[in-house]
Amino acid sequence: MFADGTPAVHKCAMSSINILGVAGSLRKGSLNRALLRACVKLAPADVTITPHDLDDVPLYNGDVEAAGDPPGVAAFKQGIAAADGVLFVTPEYNHGVPGVMKNALDWASRPARGAPLGGKPVGIIGASPGQTGSARGQSQLRQAFEFTNSFCMPQPEILVFRAHEKFDATGELTDAKTAEFLGKYLEALHAWVLRFK
Repeated sequence: MFADGTPAVHKCAMSSINILGVAGSLRKGSLNRALLRACVKLAPADVTITPHDLDDVPLYNGDVEAAGDPPGVAAFKQGIAAADGVLFVTPEYNHGVPGVMKNALDWASRPARGAPLGGKPVGIIGASPGQTGSARGQSQLRQAFEFTNSFCMPQPEILVFRAHEKFDATGELTDAKTAEFLGKYLEALHAWVLRFK
């Protein structure tokens, strides 16, 4: 119960949150970029998802970091720090997380103390043309978040398999069942992020 008499559960349900959305692919026609766009459209009314491209994030190099974060890295870190939570949308390459996504995490995990991912609630989803729907890539991301001390939502999971059949040529999600599951996931992510706000 809050001072104004509003029950705590009701007050939390009305809280709006801002989520940074990160797709781990640089390809403009990426299925995971399309999945992130679907999240933006299907997010609950009190959730704002802001996509952040990784195009300007260079390969991690300790020497470059020592001279100061490049502008693309600084913008990425600022986006994470300003958000209430982060949604990572990952492809799967060669049974694992793609280099683009891992590289972004390497930058966001620095400095070792005070990194923007430290204590940040995060979610992971992913799409793949294969049958496993990026399950291995998501599993590797979960391991990385243990090191960054990020609070990764354990359930539910979204593993969009045969994703090329669930989006049209323009990248619009056309599969009703996937849209339904995605909506439920985003509601759960909203509740998860509120636990840490």
